Amino acid sequence: MLRRIFFDAFSIAFLLSCAAVALFVDSEDQLLDLVRDIFFVAAFMLVGVVVAWWLRHTKVRTLGGALFDLHPATEPAPWYRTFWGWQFATLLIVSFVVAVIKTEFSFIELLDQNGFAGAVRLFKGLFNPNWEVLPRAVLNIIETIFMAFLATSIAIPFAFALSFFCAKNIMRGPVAYPVYLALRTCLNVTRSIEALIWAIIFSVWVGIGPFAGMLALMIHSVASLAKQYSEMVEAVEDGPIEAIESTGANKLQTIWYAIVPQVVLPYISFTVYRWDINVRMATVIGLVGGGGIGTMLIQYQGQAMWREVGCIIVVIAIVVWALDLASAHIREALK
Repeated sequence: MLRRIFFDAFSIAFLLSCAAVALFVDSEDQLLDLVRDIFFVAAFMLVGVVVAWWLRHTKVRTLGGALFDLHPATEPAPWYRTFWGWQFATLLIVSFVVAVIKTEFSFIELLDQNGFAGAVRLFKGLFNPNWEVLPRAVLNIIETIFMAFLATSIAIPFAFALSFFCAKNIMRGPVAYPVYLALRTCLNVTRSIEALIWAIIFSVWVGIGPFAGMLALMIHSVASLAKQYSEMVEAVEDGPIEAIESTGANKLQTIWYAIVPQVVLPYISFTVYRWDINVRMATVIGLVGGGGIGTMLIQYQGQAMWREVGCIIVVIAIVVWALDLASAHIREALK
């Protein structure tokens, strides 16, 4: 019930906020008063809660009800004959309009003759690579691969241990549950900070180079893998757990003999996939001094040396394709 009311209240507050901005705001400068903005959003949210509660009381099937109610409608009707259908359509259209406005989407600029001519010159350089930089590009992509490998390898044991403390079906009780909430919050915050930002932090901390890039990938991998691992732990079958607990096993024994055997293969599959992801991310964090081929790429891009950039892109594409193919086969074999 709470999830339904919160979702509907949020959607109503979003629509009211968009309407208020469209009607009363002429420029973004008027939105710089953060305290006032928070006050209005809170007021709209309160209105949304009241309306959502009233809709539930009058038994109107809202979008929140369609998503979160355990007992769906016995006689489903076409979406255009339902309140939740029009609610969803309105949210989708308003969100699309806001996105178009905020991104300043424009076909005129996209088809501008001068800009299009510049793009043509760029693509001519990219599709005519300068192969003289190939040896250096190969050396840098090897460095990138091993950055990703070391980051993933170091992240695995930390993520493995944390995953059990972040699984809701294990962390029950007055002491365990607060630990679960604290770790989940910490990992969510860590994961919300992109690896690019971590690379900037570590570039200042340990200096520009592959070590900073590896540390950035490692921190991000710990948070991401721990979340994926913990979700797999929460999805395990309860039967083996109950069977092990009935023998008098303690918590550690239950985890090792009832849970680990169920998750070990998915763990390996996700770990291989994470290495694949880290190789791709390593090409990006090099743009801020994280080492690897990304650093080489930004050097040539900054000088508009598009033929050299084209060669680097070919090397990156081949390696990413090869690793993606290899990881797909490994994950398929582990199923």
